[in-house]
Amino acid sequence: MYLADDPRPPLPEWIIETYAVLSAEISNSNTEDSNQQAPSIDRYRAIDILCTTDQLTLESADAEHAITRLLERGYFYEVGAELRVTLPSAE
Repeated sequence: MYLADDPRPPLPEWIIETYAVLSAEISNSNTEDSNQQAPSIDRYRAIDILCTTDQLTLESADAEHAITRLLERGYFYEVGAELRVTLPSAE
């Protein structure tokens, strides 16, 4: 799905980039741990990844803000302290 076709409200490009980094991390970690019920990542680990990746230059407050915006807009949902990717409908 192209971002232009995405039914969710637009976000700044840097927040979309954080979504791409975390989505890839969630997908990669899910293939390594097949016992997990749904692909997810711990929120604190997500912040650490965003602050240490070479793809972004973020401080922890920026990473927290990006995660909050992604949660508010429905890109992720939270179960306990775990972040899970919300998949858009296939319609």
